[in-house]
Amino acid sequence: MKKMLHLALACILATGLTAMNSEAKTTWNANSVWPPSNHQTLALDEFAAKVKEKTGGELEIVVNSGGALGFKGPELLKVVRDGLVPLSDMLISGVAGEDKVFEIVTLPFLARDFAEAKVLNDTARPYFDRAAEKWGQKILFISPWPGAGLWTKNKVTSVAEMKGLKTRTYDKNGALVVEATGGTPYALAFSEVYSSLAMGVIDSVITSTPTAVDAKFWEVLKYYEPLNITIATDMINVNMKAFNKLDKKTQDALVAAGREMEEIMWNKVVELDREKEALCVKSGIETVPVSADFQKEIAVVTEKIRTDWLKSASPDAKAMYEEFLKKVKR
Repeated sequence: MKKMLHLALACILATGLTAMNSEAKTTWNANSVWPPSNHQTLALDEFAAKVKEKTGGELEIVVNSGGALGFKGPELLKVVRDGLVPLSDMLISGVAGEDKVFEIVTLPFLARDFAEAKVLNDTARPYFDRAAEKWGQKILFISPWPGAGLWTKNKVTSVAEMKGLKTRTYDKNGALVVEATGGTPYALAFSEVYSSLAMGVIDSVITSTPTAVDAKFWEVLKYYEPLNITIATDMINVNMKAFNKLDKKTQDALVAAGREMEEIMWNKVVELDREKEALCVKSGIETVPVSADFQKEIAVVTEKIRTDWLKSASPDAKAMYEEFLKKVKR
C-alpha cells in the first residue's frame, strides 16, 4: 500500500511539473504575406528555428505564410502595434505611408547596388528603430530583396520605349517612376498581378527576381530589364508588450537570433538574385542588359522624385539622406 502511495505521489508530481513546463512555454504566431517558398518566408522559418534552439523551446514561433492570417501588407504596422499578431514580417516600402522616415528605401536610384543598399540600411537603422518604437514595436532584423527591375511583354532598352507601358507598381514612388517615363501605374495586389497580365490589363511589372519566380512571370511576360529601380527591404517586428512579457534571457536570445538572421540575409542576397534570374531565364524570360545611357537617362528623368521628397522630408529623414550620400561619396 505504501509503495502504491509513493507511486501515486510521483505521478502527481510528474504531472504537475509537466503542467508547469507547459505553462512556462510561450508560443507566438508570426505573420508573413509571402508564399512559403519566398526567401523572406524562409528567413522567418530559419529565424523561428534559431529562437527555439536558443531558448531551449521556451519560445516557439509558428510562421503563417501566404497571408494566411488575413492581414494585408500596408496595415502591418498597425496590426503589430495593436497586438493582433505578436510578430510580423513587413515590406518597409509597403508601410512607408504610415511613417515618412521609411520612405527613404522607396526613392528610385538612390542606392545603386547592393553594397550601397547595405550602407543605406545601416545608416537608416537608428532612425527606423526610433520610428518603430513610436508604433509600440521593436525591429528584430531587416532583410533585403534583390533590386527591383522592369518585367515586360516587349523589349525595353530606353526611356522612350517605356512610354505607354501599363505597369504594376507596389509603392507611391514606383508609380511616380512610371509616370515620369510616360507610362500608367497600376496599384494592384500581388494576388491580382498574374491574371491582370494574362488579361492584358497591364503589360509590365516593377519587382524583384524572387517575386517573378513566385508569380511564374515566364508564362505571361518575355523580358527582364534589371534596372535596380529600388532595392527594397523587409523588417521583422515584434510587439513591445509581447516582448516585455518575456524574461531577460529569452529577450536576449530573440535579439541575438535577429542579429544573426540579418547578417545571413545580407550575405546571401546577391547569390539569391543570380539564382532567381537564372531560373527565370531557363523558364523562358530574356534578360535585357541595361546600357549605361539607359541607366543615366532614367536616373535623370526621375531626379525630381528624390528632390521633391527631400523638400517635404522630416529633419530626421533629411539627416539620414545626407548621411547616406556622404558615406557613398556623392
